[in-house]
Amino acid sequence: MVEKSIQVPTFSIVVPVYNRPKEITELLKSLCEQTNQNFEIIIVDDGSTKKCDDQVINFKSMLDVKYFYKENSGPGLTRNFGNEKSKGNFTIFLDSDCILPPDYIQVVQDRLTKDYADAFGGPDKAHKEFTAIQKAINYSMTSFWTTGGIRGGRLRVNKFYPRSFNMGYSKCVFEKTKGFFDMRYGEDIDMSIRIENEGFKTTLIQDAYVYHKRRTNFRQFFKQVFHSGKARINLYIRHPHSLKLIHIIPFIFLLSITSILILSLWLSILFMIPLIFYSLVIAIDATIKNRNINIGLQSVASSFIQLCGYGLGFGVEFWNKIVLGNKPIRH
Repeated sequence: MVEKSIQVPTFSIVVPVYNRPKEITELLKSLCEQTNQNFEIIIVDDGSTKKCDDQVINFKSMLDVKYFYKENSGPGLTRNFGNEKSKGNFTIFLDSDCILPPDYIQVVQDRLTKDYADAFGGPDKAHKEFTAIQKAINYSMTSFWTTGGIRGGRLRVNKFYPRSFNMGYSKCVFEKTKGFFDMRYGEDIDMSIRIENEGFKTTLIQDAYVYHKRRTNFRQFFKQVFHSGKARINLYIRHPHSLKLIHIIPFIFLLSITSILILSLWLSILFMIPLIFYSLVIAIDATIKNRNINIGLQSVASSFIQLCGYGLGFGVEFWNKIVLGNKPIRH
């Protein structure tokens, strides 16, 4: 176990951004409202064609914020760039499409001061002003019935690994691990596995949640989860022990749905009963949690997209990298 390196954290918030000036404005507004202003902000524009420098300038008088523009290199290397520009002894990484509750920084500081860890992660929630689709997508990414709740702040089916939308690392972590690797997808999990391998203490701070807007339509969401499925195989190549049953379940789900549809068309519609039952469970659970039947119904669609998209990406990359033996990690 690596010994703790600091007692009182000083925070640098690093935000990689690509073509999302509107979201940066919303994030910076939420940072202005923090009850604890013990932080600096590093915005790193990763080769955007829609730069957000004008948006950042509007907050210069209210926040300790710095803006950097660099050639596109992907999220992992962009976070490394931001960390190199930071002054704090603890770096918090946020996605540009996140909004923070007012006590976020205070919650993190209180927890790390009381029970120090060199790496932490937090869950995400849906803000009341999110669209119905965004709330449905949030449900499908955090529900027990879709992901086992592993993104929703549960202590969990397998070991907790911080996710890129809401995580923090000490300077000591970066010195040991050399930061994120050059991966387009799955770079956050790869980093978390290497942190564990180095013996650092990692913790989930359940109250340090963010409002994560995610994708704004189902097509974009499918693309996101498809790449997440592909990333899981690349993570397996790097870290064979990291692959768990829960990561394979979406692929099994995809094969099961395909089989059910074929059997229903060829033999009997009764084979559809399991899918209908599962859809009802999702619809009822999501409706109760969101108090909105429209969100409940859209959650059925987002849940099938989440599981099938991830499963398809997993299967495609398994065939490409494991069966055919094409090994490059970056994709």
